[in-house]
Amino acid sequence: MKQVIIIGSGFSSLACACYMANAGYSVTVLEKNEQIGGRASLLEAEGFRFDMGPSWYWMPDIFERFFADFNRRVSDYYTLEKLSPAYRVYFGQDDYVDIDDNPEGIINTFEQIEKGSGAHLRDFMTKAQSNYKIAMTDLVYNPGKSLLELVSLETATRLPLFFKNISQTVRRNIKNPKLRSILEFPVLFLGAKPSDTPAFYNFMNHADFGLGTWYPKGGFNAVAKGIHRLAEELGVQFLINEEVVSIEYDGDRAKSVLTKNSTFQADIVISGADYAHTETLLDSSLRNYSESYWQKKTFAPSSFLYYVGFNRKVPKLQHHNLFFDTDFEDHAREIYDTGTLPKKPLFYANFSSKTDATLCPEGHEVGFFLIPVAVDLQDSQEIHDRYFELILERIKTNTGEDLRDAIVFKKSFGVQDFRERYHSCRGNAYGLANTLLQTSVLRPQINNRKLGNLFYTGQLTVPGPGVPPALISGKVVAEYILKTENNKSPTAQYE
Repeated sequence: MKQVIIIGSGFSSLACACYMANAGYSVTVLEKNEQIGGRASLLEAEGFRFDMGPSWYWMPDIFERFFADFNRRVSDYYTLEKLSPAYRVYFGQDDYVDIDDNPEGIINTFEQIEKGSGAHLRDFMTKAQSNYKIAMTDLVYNPGKSLLELVSLETATRLPLFFKNISQTVRRNIKNPKLRSILEFPVLFLGAKPSDTPAFYNFMNHADFGLGTWYPKGGFNAVAKGIHRLAEELGVQFLINEEVVSIEYDGDRAKSVLTKNSTFQADIVISGADYAHTETLLDSSLRNYSESYWQKKTFAPSSFLYYVGFNRKVPKLQHHNLFFDTDFEDHAREIYDTGTLPKKPLFYANFSSKTDATLCPEGHEVGFFLIPVAVDLQDSQEIHDRYFELILERIKTNTGEDLRDAIVFKKSFGVQDFRERYHSCRGNAYGLANTLLQTSVLRPQINNRKLGNLFYTGQLTVPGPGVPPALISGKVVAEYILKTENNKSPTAQYE
């Protein structure tokens, strides 16, 4: 069997490993860190268990489609619970909106806040659902090799949506600033400002309102563990604490992957590690892109993350909470335009133990907090602590909950940590933003142009940032390899 070496074990690597193994290849995954899962790692300390990265389970159909490719079901590997309410958005002191777990409930909420907005939202959601179907059927499973991939009767009729932005379509009929913020919020998962994101991407609103927000029992790490188990069932070998330091080549083919500990011979090399970092493992003459290329790209934000254990329950907050009690546009400018530390940032607070009591000791609570920040920042523990104090004060102001005396564990994670733990280009947390000029063929290519058997998967290439796109990326790259190398299908045995 041909030997495939995959660098990194995030979701794109896990997915790609499954598809390649299922097509008959011998697959070995090399993970730099101490556990499998990439950004979906698990932090365990003092009886608390924290997801270190992803915490929103959206687009359940993508996960179902992935497991179905191997004649499996999601429920074979982890258990899902739909959250109700899906999440809460704070706009000020005791001023919040709970987002229902079904579209009709959300439409009613909008109508109560702004008369007439319910009808506008219904129309908006109908279009969002249609765009979602087109995106998930015709667009995201393409390898980004030709503009013709984007051309169909359905996409042609929606061409104007690529030259309008989300803000324009949301604000045309919705006047209430709270409702506008709620509708623009899902775009943050695409890593760009609503004013820079094509209107077609309102399909993320269908992912939000139409498909709902779910929770995998055990946290998002349980999803990574589930796919890891599937991969092992398919014969994939995983090695941890194997940091790759070089990709060796012979002529126009990669021949081996070197780690700090070993050398692994390879017929095919696939990197799900950071794309820009992977290129530094090559001689400069073999790289697809220069350092200046990456400096010019629009990256999704980095983040300040906080993992906090509390010795009591937090009754006034939900599982997912968004604090939009400051100016969204000011914060966005600080992330994307000025690249400065935010003065009054929006933030996200997660208390997943409200849904899953197994994450902490009885009577305690697990807290996860996130502030989006610009890439390239030089952060420090002092800066982390300052922003954590800001979070606590804003929670107290908006909810009346003073959490300071309940903290029994705290760890922060910032821009420099993304660089060090994940070799993340410019310290980004989510990948490249999905702007018009960074879509499909305009994203970094999935194949190395000099080495015919080296490929890239993950959030810096197609289709983009997020866990569902990462699963899709793994399939897209496997399909591309199998088509170009052997004209095989990674799901052929079930066709």
